[in-house]
Amino acid sequence: QVHLTESGGGLVQAGETLRLSCGASGSTFNFKAMGWYRQAPGRQRELVAHIDSTGSESYGDFVKGRFIISRDKNTVYLQMNSLVPEDTAVYYCNALSGTETSLDVHWGKGTPVTVSS
Repeated sequence: QVHLTESGGGLVQAGETLRLSCGASGSTFNFKAMGWYRQAPGRQRELVAHIDSTGSESYGDFVKGRFIISRDKNTVYLQMNSLVPEDTAVYYCNALSGTETSLDVHWGKGTPVTVSS
């Protein structure tokens, strides 16, 4: 089965940087796309960053050039620079795997990010 392992969250001060990682494992995993979503209390889950098998990247509007997503095989990284308190949320890794005829969506358990002022 596919398993997503997230790491890198924590408590930082505004202006600092965090680097999240998410590794997909399992013999059935075939990379199609991976990314990060976040959800803060009282808010809907929103896209942070996404990267597909062609290397095409997408970012949420709030990122404004601060975050960078990258991929190394079945692991994705999210470098978050210039963090602000509004970035505080639980960050969830998302992965799309399978084939064109059979796709599966996987979610990580989430890693909390807290940014203090």
